[in-house]
Amino acid sequence: MKHIVMGTAGHVDHGKTALIKILTGVDTDRLKEEKERGITIELGFAALTLPGGLTLGVVDVPGHERFIRNMVAGAAGIDLVAMVIAADEGVMPQTREHLHICTLLGIRKGFVALTKTDLVEGEWLELVREEIREFLRGTFLEGSPVVPVSSLTGDGFPELLATIEKAAGEVDREADVGLFRLPVDRVFTMKGFGTVVTGTLMSGSVEVGEEVEICPTGLRSRVRGIQVHNRSVKTAEAGQRTAVNLQGMERAVIERGHVLARPDTLIPSQRLDVVYRHLAGAGRKIRNRTLVRLHTGTSEVMARLILLGRDELEPGGEGHAQLVLETPLAIVAGDRFVVRSYSPMTTIGGGVVVDPLPAKHKRSADGVVQEFRRLSEGPTEERVATVLARAGIGGIAEAHLIVRTGIRGKELQRILEGMFSAKTAILVDRDEMRVLSPPVYAELQAGVLRDLKAYHERFPLKEGVSLEELRTMFGMSEGVEQKIFGMALRDLEKKGSLIAERENIRLKGHRVQLQEEMENLRGEISRVYREGGLAPPTAREILERFPGREKEIASLIQVMTREGELIRISEDLSFHRDCLEKLREDYRQLLIREGQATPASFKELTGLSRKFIIPLMEYFDMTKLTMRAGDHRIIRERQEK
Repeated sequence: MKHIVMGTAGHVDHGKTALIKILTGVDTDRLKEEKERGITIELGFAALTLPGGLTLGVVDVPGHERFIRNMVAGAAGIDLVAMVIAADEGVMPQTREHLHICTLLGIRKGFVALTKTDLVEGEWLELVREEIREFLRGTFLEGSPVVPVSSLTGDGFPELLATIEKAAGEVDREADVGLFRLPVDRVFTMKGFGTVVTGTLMSGSVEVGEEVEICPTGLRSRVRGIQVHNRSVKTAEAGQRTAVNLQGMERAVIERGHVLARPDTLIPSQRLDVVYRHLAGAGRKIRNRTLVRLHTGTSEVMARLILLGRDELEPGGEGHAQLVLETPLAIVAGDRFVVRSYSPMTTIGGGVVVDPLPAKHKRSADGVVQEFRRLSEGPTEERVATVLARAGIGGIAEAHLIVRTGIRGKELQRILEGMFSAKTAILVDRDEMRVLSPPVYAELQAGVLRDLKAYHERFPLKEGVSLEELRTMFGMSEGVEQKIFGMALRDLEKKGSLIAERENIRLKGHRVQLQEEMENLRGEISRVYREGGLAPPTAREILERFPGREKEIASLIQVMTREGELIRISEDLSFHRDCLEKLREDYRQLLIREGQATPASFKELTGLSRKFIIPLMEYFDMTKLTMRAGDHRIIRERQEK
């Protein structure tokens, strides 16, 4: 069944609320201040059942310029607009601003209710009608019906109902299977029920008992009850004015601008890639980094408008931009927005979100402009491919791909299956439906091979690199990225590009070969350590002995240490195995003979300085020849017996 929301628009005191009261019997001005001042301040809601049986949700919006923010919140989700113009005043400032707002929000159907006809003569009425026709020329309401009515006498209301029914029949709203989203426009507490939120259900559906998330707060609750047009229902669907009773949720933690969604579907963001249109009637150009008021859904936040590829935009111009928000919002690609100036507060532009989760861009980068064109103008497959590329090596889950492309679930699945077949997308995990860009994956594989080649050149005597070390080189985090990284290594091994043996990775053609020159160099290193005896050179000193050969020396020392020819006892000290084994036996005899050893007796035994004595005595403790006993050492094997 088709669900439609009709909203009013128009200047203050042009009779919007009175019109709705005649149509529905509901006075949408519910606040005491509204009654006293005779103007609408807050949003009002009612239901209108048409002669053909279709029930519309009706939103009454404020007309006063001070309450435009409330008007924009009410216009979110409207399918059909009733532009209300008073016959005695004609087109006024807020008439124009409201029409701009409706245009920017993508409303495409509506009509004009020409109110207060009882206050003017027939000739004046015709002049006003002509003014309205001129005013609407070139807008989405051009050629729409203009219906004269009087809320005082009731004249014209049968014709108005027929106009509404005809316009509602022309609204093209297909069954929406998208993400469940309910932008909150009102929050209140009902005695015995608790917190209730209302809004126009933008997409998807919601059922009693479901868990929901309040975005961007991350708080969760369960749906205790649902009402549509003041009737309790089990399920609410897209296009319906909906009230949701939230279980165990405090009124104070929810506000207008928040969005109800299923858990983990929406991701709050503080950057939005947009196509921005600066209104021809804005009066002056807009400059890069202008501070603006952003209205989208039912929210209003402050934002910086970053123009890409230009420093300013003329009235009537359109361009690519990034909005940097002061407060995070949960947005979906394809959402429309309105921009108002910081001061004075007037509507100056708006547009459509093309990516709600972008990275920060370089303003003049050619590639960024091309990406924007693909996202805003390209076919659906191209939009998906662009978002996949932007997602990078982590890939992106299907649910978040819906958010970043605005493509509904079933349609996106169809597109992805085609891309998998054409190898223009890679399925990483079917259970999670995580998808990866082939160019990004190819770059990952090329990067692995480049890094392995560089590693072999740096350490020619090492057989390869451990899996963990290779992950660290790439900065792979836990979870998803490691899964993709592992997949890349397996694919490279299948291609024969690399070999993985016992957690050790190497290029296929890499072999550790000690050629004659390297063998000679190894012999030189061995000789230096043998001659150094118990006072060998430090790591830095031995590198200085072979200038220009530092890489080969470091690799050879690693090989000799791994094979046991050299023994490393500290970060800076290594000894030849033969020298250390002879010292071990001499030290053991000293301990047996004297029962204990001190640094002084160790110095007398070896003739070494403290630089070597302390590390060597600690090494023999670590290798379990000795153990500390106060300020001296005793032999461990005797003690353990």
